[in-house]
Amino acid sequence: MQAQKELTHNEALVRLDMLAHAAVETGPLDQPPADPQPGQCWLVGSAPEREWQDAPGALACWTENGWRLSPGIDGMAAWVIDRQLWAVRTGGAWRIGEGRFASLSIAGQQVLGPRQPAVPVPSGGAVIDAEARAAIAVIVARMVAHGLVD
Repeated sequence: MQAQKELTHNEALVRLDMLAHAAVETGPLDQPPADPQPGQCWLVGSAPEREWQDAPGALACWTENGWRLSPGIDGMAAWVIDRQLWAVRTGGAWRIGEGRFASLSIAGQQVLGPRQPAVPVPSGGAVIDAEARAAIAVIVARMVAHGLVD
């Protein structure tokens, strides 16, 4: 029988609240903020100090009972409120505003896909207009292939 099981349950709810659909004020920071409010969270930097010193790369949330730190794990995501961008933990670091996709669709229409071969730079030739038209045709074909234009 566990004594005070409601405390363990409440602590689990606090952790769930901070990790599910995480939103952070800003970060990564190495210094904890001076006046945090309960429910506010931050991304911890790579050289943290004071209360965060043993948790580089963590997600830090202030609660009524002090700091709760959850280690950053590759694949985690958090909304960064002050930047209005997603932060994703990858390669052992928080990447803010970066995304990795196989393709990008908007309203069901693919607008970006896998990279195509490089467009050759026009060279040589006596008729510049023909070279320019050929280069432009290749650029347009690549844009069509990526779904950027019809």
